Formats: sequence, C-alpha cells, structure tokens
Amino acid sequence: MNKPADAAAAHVTNFIRNVIDAALASGKYASRTWGGRPGPAATHAGAPSDPAKIRTRFPPEPNGYLHFGHAKSICLNFGLARDYGGVCHMRFDDTNPEKEEQEYVDSILDAVRWLGFGWIANGAEHLYHASDYFDSMYLAAEYLVTSGHAYVDEQSVEEMRATRGTLTEHGRSSPWRDRPAVESLARLREMRAGKHADGSMVLRARIDMASPNINLRDPAIYRIKKATHHRTGDKWCIYPMYTYAHPIEDALEQITHSICTLEFEDQRPFYDWLLERLAEGGLLARPLPQQLEFARLNLSYVVLSKRKLIQLVDEGHVEGWDDPRLPTLAGARRRGYTPEGFRLFAERIGVSKSDSWIDYGVLEECMREHLNQVAPRRIAVLDPLKLVIENYPAGAEEECLAPNHPQKPELGKRAVPFSRELWIEREDFMETPAKGYFRLYPPGLTPAGDPRPGNKVRLRYGFVIECTGCDKDASGRVTAVRCNYYADSKSGTPGSDAYKVKGNVHWVSARHAYRCEVRLYDRLFREPHPGAGERDFLLDLNPEAKKVISAQLEPALKQARPEERFQFERHGYFVADRIESKPGAPVFNRAVTLKDAWKK
Repeated sequence: MNKPADAAAAHVTNFIRNVIDAALASGKYASRTWGGRPGPAATHAGAPSDPAKIRTRFPPEPNGYLHFGHAKSICLNFGLARDYGGVCHMRFDDTNPEKEEQEYVDSILDAVRWLGFGWIANGAEHLYHASDYFDSMYLAAEYLVTSGHAYVDEQSVEEMRATRGTLTEHGRSSPWRDRPAVESLARLREMRAGKHADGSMVLRARIDMASPNINLRDPAIYRIKKATHHRTGDKWCIYPMYTYAHPIEDALEQITHSICTLEFEDQRPFYDWLLERLAEGGLLARPLPQQLEFARLNLSYVVLSKRKLIQLVDEGHVEGWDDPRLPTLAGARRRGYTPEGFRLFAERIGVSKSDSWIDYGVLEECMREHLNQVAPRRIAVLDPLKLVIENYPAGAEEECLAPNHPQKPELGKRAVPFSRELWIEREDFMETPAKGYFRLYPPGLTPAGDPRPGNKVRLRYGFVIECTGCDKDASGRVTAVRCNYYADSKSGTPGSDAYKVKGNVHWVSARHAYRCEVRLYDRLFREPHPGAGERDFLLDLNPEAKKVISAQLEPALKQARPEERFQFERHGYFVADRIESKPGAPVFNRAVTLKDAWKK
C-alpha cells in the first residue's frame, strides 16, 4: 500500500502537501517512535523509530451513513498517507453514546473499503475507537484539575450560556472557577461514580474568559450522561466533549497531521492549548499533532446536511440510506457510481482553504470518464416498439456480431440473436417525419404533395431495412412498425458497403430479449441550491428523479451479476442492482447518462 515520499511529486501540489513537505525536509518527525499501538508518552518512550513517515486519520462519528463530502476526506487522508509512505488510521469518534450504532460502524467500514482504502499497514491493523481511550482521557482530565487547568462548574446550562459573553463582550467567570483543585477533583470523581444527575455539573478547562475566541472561554470538556455506550456498555456515566476528545485521540495515535474542515479552524487554538498542557505534564509525546483545515465539499443539486438527510429518509422521500438518489456512498454504490470515479473527482476538485461550489456535473463527468473505459457495451430498448420484418423467413434466426468495447478490440465480439420480430425504441419511428429526421418513417407524401418512399436505416450490427408501414390500435397509437430487409446488407459482409443510409437504429430480438425492470435515476433536486433563501428544501425535490420502466434487453444481460456495470448503447451507464438482482433475473439502475442533460 505504501509508496515512497517522492511519489507525492506526481500529484498536483496543495497547501497541505506543502506543509508536509516542509515538515519532512526539516526533520521534524525524525525522532518519532512508535510503541506498536496508540498510547500516552510512556507507550512510545524507548520504542523503535516510527515506520510511518507521517500519520493521518479518518475519524467519522458512527451516527449516520457517509456521504459524498466524506469521500473527499477519505481520499485526502488515505491518499496522503499512501503517497508519503505513511499510515492512515481508521478511527471512530464514538464519544456520544446516544446517537451511535453498530449499523453505522459497519456501513462506514464498508464504504471506506469500497473506495479502495484499507487500514492495515506495516503488518498491523490501524482500526481504532475513541472509546478505547476513555481511561486515558479521564486521567488527562484529573491531571488538568490537579495542575490548575480545569475545574468542575455547577452552574446550570442557562447560567453558563448567560456568562459566556458575545463576540463584542467578554465572558464572566463562574463562581466555581476558583474553587480549590482538591474540591474539583472530588467532584469529578463523584461525577464518574454516578452520584450526580445529568446536566447538574460539567468539567471546564480554565483558560481565558476574556479571550476574543469564544472557544477559549473555559469550554466544557466532560459532561454527565447516564447512557449506555454501544462498546463500553454502562462502564461510564461521564463522557468527554468532542473538542476535548479529538486532540487527545490524535496525540495518543501519534498523528502528525490532523486534517479537518474549515468549521474547526476556530477550535484550533483550544486543540493546541490542550495538547501543550498535557505534553507539559509528560502525558503526551512530542512532536504534537498539527491541525490543518481545508474547505469542505459544497456540491450543487444535493444536500449533505446530516439533519436533512435523516429527514429525507425518515419521512419517506427516499427509500432508505442506500437509495440511489441519495448523496450517500451506500446510495452511490447501488446507483452504479465507481470508487475510481470518486477518486478521480477528489483529485480533480483539489484541496483549498476557500469555500466554493462544485457543479454536480463535474462528479457525473468523472463517473462517465471511468465507466467509458471499463464498461462493456450492451443493447437495451427502454421504450419498446415492435418491428416486424415482413420478408424475413418466419421461424428463422441468425447471429449478428457486436463489439464488447469499441475502444478495446482485445475484448472481442459477442453474438446477438436476430429474428423476424424485433424491439426498437419508439422514438426511432415517426409516422410523419420532422425535418432532419433520419430514422424510420413509412411511405407517404412530402409537404409539397409528392410521393415519398419509406425510409431506409441500418439495424446496428445487422441489416439495412426499409419501412413499409405501421399498425395502430383503436386510439391511433402505433403498435408495430413494418419493414422489409435487404439480405445482402448484413454488417461485416462484403455487400454491406453498397448501402449508404443516414439512420442507425438499435434493436433486440423479440424472441430472445430479456424483459427487465430498469430504474432511471436522475438528480434528487431540480434546483442547484436546495432550500436557498430559507425556502423549504423539500419543495425543490425533483419528481423525475426516479422512473421505473419495463425494458427489453439483449439476452446476455440476463446473466449480469450484482454490481456488474454496462454501457447501454445510446442510453448511458447502468448497473445490476446489488440488493434486488437475483441469479438470472437482474434489475438495472442507471448510474449516469452519456451526456450532461443539465448543462445550460
């Protein structure tokens, strides 16, 4: 998995890579050691040199499914570790017992693996949980109290909020701020023992109530929460706040670069303050982690807010977390998006410090680019109309040869059965042709009143045919198209060159076709910024985001395996649904069209 540091030179540079390059060039990490597992300073003291030149981490909270924004972070953190000969830790920030479930843990691990990344390096698995460190975090809290850097506050939530101050007014000290350390320590131990009610007191860092950065005005670092944790059970009834836990987790794991999104920039002073205090006390090894912030993914035509995604699922606007319309990685996988497409997307949009909007079409184009390279071609008729070749022998059939991939002749050709009755696309016939229409139409009169013969087209990979007429039902709807074929015009034979026609029509043999359910997916929202201007984002849902049709497919597609992807010629890229496809009976989802239909 690991590559030498100079492999990074092959990638477009960015400010994060510049920081890493400078750190490595200065020898900042040359003395780092690794005790074989995360732990406090004593774990790494006297241990061998760290085999990882850098350490990064991907630290989701297991309270939901990963979305497209997480894909950017995954590719960034795991990609940097790969390129610099480092290790990326897979870590769950499971410090909130009320919202976390094993289902989310499993889905997150599955998504990271699907994107092509792993956490085994240098013969060891680097899968960690914040809850593994609860003992270390609590010992750090006791140290902060005894060293005068923390105290137990017994104000109510409302009182704390009222004394915190504003952006223009300093905060006011709690009446408990200067209580003796021994008293705060006793209270902290009572909190841990479960002797006090939820919300009755918190542990706060003692920093600066007059700081212009509100995050340094004695932030809460531990709260009472009598809730069962999905990993530690009822061992704990106090839990660390995220802003306290996260830097300690990084330091215990010897993370060199803690990469997060810009909303954590204001928290960096507390991150650094906390680690410095604990390093001064000998609890953490130096050099300490460095926090770096980058702009999160802002993608048009989607919502990435966890609250809004939960609303879409809970209110039934979509069919679960893996609905192909949702911007979750589980949904994208089921839709037919590829890991390679996401990695290309992450590389293409890059990393910056400034917020900007990325058009959804960029992601779709990355998927097209990869799928065009790897997807075998197949024939599908999505809006079937019967075509009868009147002069083809009844009961006869033969094979036509079609390439599996036009740009990859080494993949060979496949046989497609041909018979007297075919399915064609309804749009490939027009009873009264519009100007410039080159597909099938019957004999008739021109606008000037002159006789007009039926049009000739080539059946792709097959014969040239001439339209002779059509059948209609009582309402006037066309039910079948009739034609004659030219027996010496078969594609690939010497006689085919004698026929010059402008139209080229897709088809499948009616006798051999596989009738199949196909889901045509499109963007979930019809507006680029759903809910903009305080509008209810649900009003911007695209009613055409999912259409279910009954299509006729070439028979080879009947054996498609779940998650096998194809280009349906003319129509786009499709995947056999990974959940609902059965052996010999796949159903297909459209991943993306051949062209961007939304481009203005």
